[in-house]
Amino acid sequence: MTGFGYAEPANNLEIAMSLSTLARGLPPPAAEPVLYAVLRVAFGIVMLTHGLPKALGTSHGSMADPMAGSINLIQNVMGLPFAPQLAFLVMLLETGGALLLVAGLLTRPVALLMALEMAAISYALGPTWPWIDRGIEYPVLMGFLALYMAARGGGAWSLDRLAERARADRGAGRYTGCAS
Repeated sequence: MTGFGYAEPANNLEIAMSLSTLARGLPPPAAEPVLYAVLRVAFGIVMLTHGLPKALGTSHGSMADPMAGSINLIQNVMGLPFAPQLAFLVMLLETGGALLLVAGLLTRPVALLMALEMAAISYALGPTWPWIDRGIEYPVLMGFLALYMAARGGGAWSLDRLAERARADRGAGRYTGCAS
């Protein structure tokens, strides 16, 4: 018996049977909520690295002016009106929205907006696939990650969960407010 409450497998047959049992759907490991939080935070940080240069007017990689690049993409590639205003909204999503994702606050709506942004970027950059050729491989992956977060929510390690618990406590009459 190990410290985790299960017996060590004695032979290869027992190992194979243990793997088979795992494949049939045992509950997720205890680390899963933490790993999901790490995924959400990493996603938010990656998005923030795209929003901050737009907000601060600094270069991003080989792009000297990312905000001008966004305006150009929206106006000349996508053909949409109000390109500067839309680029400003993109910058807000990639900065403020990214910080909200890092904290796990308003995760579902923010992640859904990011999934829509990634779909728009994929449309604008397509049909080229490899990211090395400025293709859509990266935004497609980021879009599906955002869609997953929109469906799943903030997770156990998020401010969304704390807000949920506070609402549940108030509803059950357990909320006492400030200590007196």
